[in-house]
Amino acid sequence: MNHFIYILECKDGTWYTGYTTDVERRLKMHEQGKGAKYTRGRGPFSLVYQKAYQTKAEALRAEYDLKQLKRKQKEEFVDRKENQDETTK
Repeated sequence: MNHFIYILECKDGTWYTGYTTDVERRLKMHEQGKGAKYTRGRGPFSLVYQKAYQTKAEALRAEYDLKQLKRKQKEEFVDRKENQDETTK
């Protein structure tokens, strides 16, 4: 089973970082107001970033590290990852 971290952009422009084993299911939960308390009433959402990990421990560590970043740093991180993906295609 894969473990994922993800970043959602809320309709108010804020970003939410989370962990799940099923990104699609978790996004639906957020949309239905059944996700994290922070996201309730902030939808609709757009998925800004997701990454799979082999273990829950790796994913939770990555989530923690990502949550320590300021918004600008998260944006730069996502931009770098998108650029890496483009150059590897």
